[in-house]
Amino acid sequence: MRIKFLIDECLHTSLVELAHAAGHAADHVNFLGLGSAKDWQLMDTILEHDYTFVTNNRSDFLALYSRASVHAGLVIIVPNVTPIRQRELFQAALDHIGKGEIVNAVLEVEYRGDQIECREYPLPTE
Repeated sequence: MRIKFLIDECLHTSLVELAHAAGHAADHVNFLGLGSAKDWQLMDTILEHDYTFVTNNRSDFLALYSRASVHAGLVIIVPNVTPIRQRELFQAALDHIGKGEIVNAVLEVEYRGDQIECREYPLPTE
């Protein structure tokens, strides 16, 4: 399955290339002229275009996603790290998703010591 990712402005633009290399579509908020958009405005775009959103803004987007009845998924890269680390974490997310999808789910990716951990859970909860 091909996923359409939207990468948040708080993450490096090189994540778009990683998504493309994995066979997915991807846009960056800055490339779409949405760099100064409010989170709720981004959410409108995310839902309208069936984007799986990639961000490190955990608290704001968990709250917004919890109000959406159907969404294409949310990937959270935790915490704010260098672009090299962002690419490592996003690649782990891409590997975790594989050929599947994360509809109505959140995938949090972070370092635990020197290991990368992926944790997926439903949102909104049932």
